[in-house]
Amino acid sequence: MENFRNQTVQLLEEYGFSNLWAVVIQSVITFTIILIVAWVIDKFATFIMRRTIPKLVGRTATKWDDIFMENLVFARFAHFFPGLLVLSSYHIIASESLRWLIQTLISTYFIVVLIIFLNAVLNAIEQLYIHLKGIEVTIKIYIQLAKVILYSLGGVAIISIFANKNFIDILTGLGAMITILLIVYKDMIMGFVAGIQLSANKMLFVGDWIASPKDGADGTVIDIGLTTVKVQNWDRTITTIPTYKLTSESFTNWRGMELSGGRRIKRHISVDIESIHFLSEEEIENFKKIRLISDYIEEKVKIINEVNANETECFNQRRLTNIGTFRKYVENYLRESDFVNLDMMFVVRQLQPTEKGVPIEIYMFSKVKQFVTYEQIQADIFDHILAIVPTFNLRLFQEPSGHSFSKYGK
Repeated sequence: MENFRNQTVQLLEEYGFSNLWAVVIQSVITFTIILIVAWVIDKFATFIMRRTIPKLVGRTATKWDDIFMENLVFARFAHFFPGLLVLSSYHIIASESLRWLIQTLISTYFIVVLIIFLNAVLNAIEQLYIHLKGIEVTIKIYIQLAKVILYSLGGVAIISIFANKNFIDILTGLGAMITILLIVYKDMIMGFVAGIQLSANKMLFVGDWIASPKDGADGTVIDIGLTTVKVQNWDRTITTIPTYKLTSESFTNWRGMELSGGRRIKRHISVDIESIHFLSEEEIENFKKIRLISDYIEEKVKIINEVNANETECFNQRRLTNIGTFRKYVENYLRESDFVNLDMMFVVRQLQPTEKGVPIEIYMFSKVKQFVTYEQIQADIFDHILAIVPTFNLRLFQEPSGHSFSKYGK
């Protein structure tokens, strides 16, 4: 190459150019030809990678090559070829300054192309992992960390080229800046550690329904990143939570409910204490007509009559109450429905009386877990319960409003 370089310069000198102009003209012409050929090779290599490779990939039964093609891994690899041409031919340029500049630029070019290529490979690896393991198990945090390291090392390598310093010396010098780097990458480091904890302890996966009232998040996890977790709320807004907050603060993950046999319903109504009383004979006869509790009434009446056979004072006798009968009615009503999972916890219970009455609580699990249907079922249950309460001569407790006073004042 040195002989060719000297011969072309001498040829230009024979045509009457000075040595300086001969070097300049030879360098410009040669460099232009090299760039044109490199551009042609880049286009040709890219064409081959984007047209020929897909045909070969389509004939294979494996999935990894399809994923690599979709992420343009082969197309990114094609950009190495023009660089190799320039690297192997720039020595024929006569100008020493231009050769030094090209050497610097081509070294930078290779680093940039390598970063772009490895970035595409990392994207393909992430997509391949999702294909094999599913979207619930993600390695996005590790992929993002690898990209940060890749970009950082690439930046240091480019600096070392332009500074004409050894790459290792640059890294050693950065050791003195470790405190500053820790401050700059604080969120990334904390996010990475938190991501490992979330993944190792299986605390969070993409697709989980979580609730974090402090952060205003209540919805589905759509992305777990190195520094943030994105939650799409039920109103379709997206809340971004720092990853490390999910390990340092509490949040609710509803995955356990979704994987179980039902979704819990835990709600109560408050009965006015003054409306609770023993059942009269007339009430007992009326309640026997209610199909859901007719057998219960007859069985209880029989047992009570046997127990009270030798008792004459009503204070010493066992008697049925309207609130106990109502509680049994609600229990039988729910048992007869097709949306209660009776294999899980199911109870209709009376809680501690308060200044707001006696709470009757329903604690059960609905077979249906889908949000909209679940809410409809819960509403239907309490629509019926609220409407049936007066049948048992009970009153629900409700704090008086202005309407209540105006009604009684008329």
